[in-house]
Amino acid sequence: MESSVPRLANWAVIGIFVILAFAAIAEGRDFLMPVTLAALLFFVFTPLRRLAQRRGVPDVLTATGITLSILASMAVIGYAASGPLGQAMSRLPIISYQLDQKFDSIGESLSGLREAARTIDTAQAPEAAPDQPAAILVEQERETTLGMVMKTAPLLMGQVVFTMILLFFMIASGDLLYLKILQSFDRLRDKRGAYLALREIEDSLGNYLGAITIINIGLGIAVGLAMWAWGMPGALLFGLGAFLLNYIPYLGAITGVATAGLVAIVVMPGLFWPAMVALTYLGLTALEGQLITPYFVSRRLKMNTVVVFLAVALWAWLWSVIGMVIAVPVLVVMRVLADHVPGGEKFANFLAGDAPPSLGEDGRTDAQELGADSTDATDVSSARVEGAQPRR
Repeated sequence: MESSVPRLANWAVIGIFVILAFAAIAEGRDFLMPVTLAALLFFVFTPLRRLAQRRGVPDVLTATGITLSILASMAVIGYAASGPLGQAMSRLPIISYQLDQKFDSIGESLSGLREAARTIDTAQAPEAAPDQPAAILVEQERETTLGMVMKTAPLLMGQVVFTMILLFFMIASGDLLYLKILQSFDRLRDKRGAYLALREIEDSLGNYLGAITIINIGLGIAVGLAMWAWGMPGALLFGLGAFLLNYIPYLGAITGVATAGLVAIVVMPGLFWPAMVALTYLGLTALEGQLITPYFVSRRLKMNTVVVFLAVALWAWLWSVIGMVIAVPVLVVMRVLADHVPGGEKFANFLAGDAPPSLGEDGRTDAQELGADSTDATDVSSARVEGAQPRR
């Protein structure tokens, strides 16, 4: 009884620490998000920096090239999406009105959804007089949307600049961070383990993000061409959206399918053709998720599906969209660290996506049952041999 009390106290302390840690992560999101992104990108681009160093390129020059390349890629994507996205944002109130009219024309079968949509629109729309025309309401909603964008844009740009500056200094420092981490350990065995863990994090993140990026580019091209073939407006925007949303497991595909279906309901008659558009998007993402990604992503990088979904939901609650993007890379890092930390093998096995052996009725795995059967058979055969020997 006395020994159980300290154990419960220890678990209580751990529970309080976890709660406070999550609260600190959620509260410090504006600072921790760019730091986490910079750290993940540092591990991804460190092999490239090391390769350039062997070719005689200074680390500062490599860091400059990497950061400028990232900023140029973001600028190209932003410029390509600015036109269609601006048109979509300006037409968002009109699209909302058209959706309401479309639902009104479908029939009484969607009456519940129509009433819910009207309730949401009434709660979000600014108060207006009963005789106020619809054009004025649309203009007011457009001004509200633009105001929200203008309010969040400076914070977003500041986080991007902070991430790029921190990434530049981390890459330009060369192996300084690695050396400082290794110097924090006393024993040579621990230093070697930490170095191997850092190198494996480099390889794992580089392989994962590299493969996923190439796959996402192909998916974006396929979705864009499919939407263009269906005559959907903003096919380029759909392609860019599919490329970016596919970094978010599960929820990204669901968001893309829902968006394509809603836009198709506005521009296409009836429900059959919008359903075909949504099914086309769903089929492409299912082909990518079930066949292409498992084939190209290394087996050792596969993660537990349930853990991935819970991690995406958790990080979405903590850090919104950025949290959903970094959820899987953070899991990859945690699995690598668990493999190298003594006593963390069970946690690493829990995170892994390998198919475990099936359990028997008594709770033992097939391997354990086969081992027990072979042991029993060996014992029986040895007993028979001993029984067959003549007594002396």
